[in-house]
Amino acid sequence: MQIKRSASATWMGGLKDGRGSLSTQSGVLKAQPYGYAARFEGQPGTNPEELIAAAHAGCFTMALSLILGQAGLTAEQMDTKAVVTLEQGPDGFSIPAIQLTLDAKIPGADDATFQSLAAKAKAGCPVSKLLKAEITLVARLV
Repeated sequence: MQIKRSASATWMGGLKDGRGSLSTQSGVLKAQPYGYAARFEGQPGTNPEELIAAAHAGCFTMALSLILGQAGLTAEQMDTKAVVTLEQGPDGFSIPAIQLTLDAKIPGADDATFQSLAAKAKAGCPVSKLLKAEITLVARLV
């Protein structure tokens, strides 16, 4: 099986004074504004790093749901936050790290099993495999 998903970006102008928009095949994002101020100055609009964070959080959480099911467990609730670090170095900007933080309520799970399954999901999630950044995970059973 092979599934292809797409998104597109439009940009007009220079880096700091320009503006752009992002759209996704599904229509969830349709001409969503993004630009320098949203990315580097905290102004309204989205940015590539938060979209990567959303993709990673969603992918990891779904992967863990699959792995839990294979272990005979079902999550009552899982809340994952992904924090993408963007930093400027001598060769330009890079994303050196992503921190995943998971709070999960999983009836019948002990912490050792939970940690093992969460680590397996982190390593096996397709977005984790795609990214070359150091990906860390804090998993808490609540």
